[in-house]
Amino acid sequence: MSEQTQPLILHDVGQLIQLVIERVGNDIRLATPLAAGKANHVINAFYQRAKNDPELKLTILTALTLERPKGNSLLENRFLELFVDRIFSDYPDLDYELDRMANRLPENVRVIEFYFPPGKYLHHPRIQQEYISSNYTHVVRDLMNRGANVSAQLLVPDETPGSNMVSASCNPDVSLDLVAKMHERQQSDGTPYAAIGQINPKLPYMYGDAEVPAVTFDYILDNTDCYFSPFGTPKLSIPDREYLIGLWVSALIHDDGELQVGIGALGDAFVYALLLRHNQNERYRALLQELGAEKNFGDLIRRVGGDTGPFEKGIFGGSEMVVDGFYHLYKAGVLKRIVFDDLPLQRLLNEELIDHQVTPRTLELLLERKAVHSNLTREDFDYLQHYGILREGLTYSKGCIHMLSGESISSDLRDADSRARIMADCLGERLLRGAVVHGGFFLGPNSFYEALSALPPKERRLFNMRSVRRVNQLYGHEEIDRLQRKNARFVNTCMLATLSGAAVSDGLEDGRVVSGVGGQFNFVVMAHELPDGRSILNLRAAREVGATVLSNIVWNYGHTTIPRHLRDIVVTEYGIAELQGKTDSEIIEELLKIADSRFQPQLMKQAKAAGKLREDYEIPTQFVDNYPERVLKVIAAHKDEGLFPKFPFGTDFTEAEQALGGALKRLKHKKRSKRLLVPALLRALFTLSVPAYLRPYLEMMGLWQPKNAEEWLFRNLLANELKTVVPHPD
Repeated sequence: MSEQTQPLILHDVGQLIQLVIERVGNDIRLATPLAAGKANHVINAFYQRAKNDPELKLTILTALTLERPKGNSLLENRFLELFVDRIFSDYPDLDYELDRMANRLPENVRVIEFYFPPGKYLHHPRIQQEYISSNYTHVVRDLMNRGANVSAQLLVPDETPGSNMVSASCNPDVSLDLVAKMHERQQSDGTPYAAIGQINPKLPYMYGDAEVPAVTFDYILDNTDCYFSPFGTPKLSIPDREYLIGLWVSALIHDDGELQVGIGALGDAFVYALLLRHNQNERYRALLQELGAEKNFGDLIRRVGGDTGPFEKGIFGGSEMVVDGFYHLYKAGVLKRIVFDDLPLQRLLNEELIDHQVTPRTLELLLERKAVHSNLTREDFDYLQHYGILREGLTYSKGCIHMLSGESISSDLRDADSRARIMADCLGERLLRGAVVHGGFFLGPNSFYEALSALPPKERRLFNMRSVRRVNQLYGHEEIDRLQRKNARFVNTCMLATLSGAAVSDGLEDGRVVSGVGGQFNFVVMAHELPDGRSILNLRAAREVGATVLSNIVWNYGHTTIPRHLRDIVVTEYGIAELQGKTDSEIIEELLKIADSRFQPQLMKQAKAAGKLREDYEIPTQFVDNYPERVLKVIAAHKDEGLFPKFPFGTDFTEAEQALGGALKRLKHKKRSKRLLVPALLRALFTLSVPAYLRPYLEMMGLWQPKNAEEWLFRNLLANELKTVVPHPD
């Protein structure tokens, strides 16, 4: 984005690195996108150059570094060997991550991140020390404050002949804003910078703000040896209790509204419940009744979610992360509320004075609202044609609209004949340039990338990828956002909730970071700023640590992500707690109703001891049977009908791999507790033979014929768990 008119296209990454160092100097502060948009070959070349040149100082500024999965034991490693190469294909690992995980980063290299893969770095002190806590919308500011002077990201070229456009594809979230800020700084004080793109046509070409002129970048690496499959996150199975949470949340989503949803199994369960509500509404409502929805939460559901019927008008997706669930909602006709970045049009749509079908009334109302002049100017013509109100193929000059036939019509709508001809011959069919999704970045399974790529360009344009400053906040574009985001529901996940209403989502009370705040705080704040917006936090009511069960609703905790004054709605597998506007005692009462009953007495005792709950308070009887067995029966009872499958949106794993994964998960759970592990070990030691029907699974793991005592023990441990997962053939 310097003063050059075209980027320098290079095939040699080493040459590129040398040119950047000559331009910027020996203190490289390399900013690269979070997740899948990293220019891996460029980053690796910078890192290897720094390893070989101690005089070169390299600081990598990034987030969510992705790595091909690696195991921590013989069993995990052999299991991963089954599918890693198949699923992650030619994805090149980042060299700095391999060295960082082995504690061998050189002294002249720092890696600073603002978001971690959840839980990955809990036991890595140096990585913990290099974390920046930052709202997603503040990342560009923080990168600039740290002196970012090089950016590197993946780009997809526009294959249209003669085009000079490229797409930031999965990551226009921060990087394009950063390039603009680095350019402003150079104009102001002369600080040199370099904007680098790496061509990778294996990503989908996305439109919207992601599409920019190639000259936005100073250097572009285009080498077919550097094309690679984007990082695909395998779909994980959905536990039954997360289906329960998804059902409750789905009842709070308002038709004709907006939706933000996070990643992971909880998000998948929620999307599945939305599809169930839309496609099998009678069964969906019956399920809610079985859970006691009307009796316990009926008024709340009607007030927040409206009708729990199918989505007649549809919803609009506005989310920093576009999850593959959005694609499934789009294909099912749930995600169909199209919004426009134009105030007059969006107002008319919200007021239901027009729809997406262009009619003479569309143009008349725009005239009434003074969106265009009665005597159409060039700007008016371009505006009307841009949004499809005037059809393609028309041109404008000297106060006339020219048709392909050669006829011309005066653009003065005050003239009755001209007005009639324009209305009859010049209007388009449907509004154009709308979107069903505004997203900052996307990450998902390989099937998601393939599905986006397979969409015709007209449909792919409905997924508008843009800067997080346009997605995660209202500032600077508040008026249009308030129209687009009506009935907004921001659905995120937390790890703990305190009885004061605070939520813990990103870290532990000992200071260690689990993941990062990301955009969660942004969206919670936005929910409170929108008159009909609501923040919904998903929370598993309890967690297992080895053989111990702990409550995720606690009296207090030494870390907070969402402070108590921003409380709104919390959902567990047992129901819904509305906390907004409630007093301290009312908040406690609401959270106790959705807590696991194994912990309700102790939580109530703590609240009373602190003087925050009256001494004679008792939890209503309909909420004291909050036990997993009761609610999980509802899910289990419908599995034979085909509902609530483990992988509702498909999986990259074969059936045998799924079985092995389930057995390994059970074994890993037992390893966390001596009380569970010791019996498992004793059973393995006294296992004299393994059933023949398990042979295919054990052969896959190279354990059918153990070569040593370690393999013999692991074979028996795994076989005993497989007996539980794989039914014996009759």
